[in-house]
Amino acid sequence: MANHPSAIKRIRSNDAKRLRNRYFHKTTRNALKKLRLTSDKTEAQAQLSTVSSMLDKLAKRNIIHSNKAGNLVGKITRYVNSLK
Repeated sequence: MANHPSAIKRIRSNDAKRLRNRYFHKTTRNALKKLRLTSDKTEAQAQLSTVSSMLDKLAKRNIIHSNKAGNLVGKITRYVNSLK
């Protein structure tokens, strides 16, 4: 266990950030899964902007890598465009 007050505070803040990052990452993964299961084009287009902005925010905050976010946005965009 840490002895210095600054180290104790750092442990607390790291735990809070870890939980926050896990929440945002899991929420985005669930939204991606919901979008992939959608077969209606208009509904999928409405979800596309929300999910792509979520991915961009995760990349901006360094929760996921920016290339991963770009690849996922490209995949879901191709999926939505392929729907009829």
